[in-house]
Amino acid sequence: MLEARNVSKSFPILNAFGRPTGKVNAVDDVSFSIERGEVYGLAGESGSGKSTLARMIMGLSRPSSGELLVDGQPVAVHAREHGRKVQMVFQNPGSSLNPRRTVGQSIAVPLDAHGHPRAARSHRIAELLTMVQLPPEYAQRYPHELSGGQKQRVAIARALAVSPELVVLDEPTSALDVSVQARIIDLLVDLGRRFGLTFLFISHDLSLMRNFAQRVGVLYLGRMVETGPTAQVFEDPRHDYTRLLLASVPVISEDEERMRPKVPLIDGELPTAEQLLALRQDSGSSPAKIRETRG
Repeated sequence: MLEARNVSKSFPILNAFGRPTGKVNAVDDVSFSIERGEVYGLAGESGSGKSTLARMIMGLSRPSSGELLVDGQPVAVHAREHGRKVQMVFQNPGSSLNPRRTVGQSIAVPLDAHGHPRAARSHRIAELLTMVQLPPEYAQRYPHELSGGQKQRVAIARALAVSPELVVLDEPTSALDVSVQARIIDLLVDLGRRFGLTFLFISHDLSLMRNFAQRVGVLYLGRMVETGPTAQVFEDPRHDYTRLLLASVPVISEDEERMRPKVPLIDGELPTAEQLLALRQDSGSSPAKIRETRG
C-alpha cells in the first residue's frame, strides 16, 4: 500500500538575519513498506522526523530526495486523487476541527472537495457519525460542546468520509485520557477490519503501539534504525535507541519491570538543529553521544 524508497527531507538552518547557514535532514534516507490492510507503527521521540514523514506521505510537502509510492503510484503534491486514497487524523482534535463549523459542516468539507452528491450528503454524515459510535444528531453540535474523545471520533469520521485506503494517524490519542485512548484504539481496530483500511500509526507511546501495530519502525534522528514485527522488536530490540525507548515506557507491575531493557535513561532536552547536523556527520553518534550533547 505504501513504499518509501530512500526518502530524505532537509530544511535550511537560518541565522538571525534569515540567511541560510546550512541544512538539517529531518528525514534521512528512510526506506520501509506497509502491506495493504496492515497497521504499521512509527515510533520515535519528538523531533525524530515522524510528522515530517507524515506530511510527505500526505502530499503536503515534497521529499528532498527519494520516492514515496502509494498503491504503486508516486505521491503527487495537492493531487485530488491522492487525497481520496490517503487521509489523516491529527494529534489534537481541539485544533484540527474548525470551532466555527458544526460537526456536520466539518465532515462535509472532504465530501464537497471530492464531489459527493449534495442530495446524499446528510445521509452520508449520519452514516459516518454512526460508524464512529456517535449519534447522528451530533451533526448539529459545535466542537466546544464535545469531549476530547468525541472530537477525535469526529476527526476519524471526517478522515473516512471519502473512503480512503490508507489513514495516517499522527499521535491520535496523545491528547486524550488513558481510558479514552483505549476506546479510540478499539474503534480504529474495528474500522480497520470492517473496511480493510491500512494504518500508519505514528506515536511515541510504545505501550499503545505494542497492542495495535503488527509491525513497527523506529526513527532516530531522522533515520530508520530498526523495523520488524512488533513482538520481535519489543522482545529482542537490536538497536541501542530502541532499547532506550522501551526502557522509558512506564510500567505498573514487577513482571513488566523485569521485561524492560536495563538502559540508563537520558535527561535533558533534544539537541538543536546544528547539534543534530554535527551528530549525523559523526558516524559514531549513538544514544550515548546524544546524552553527552544534552549535557
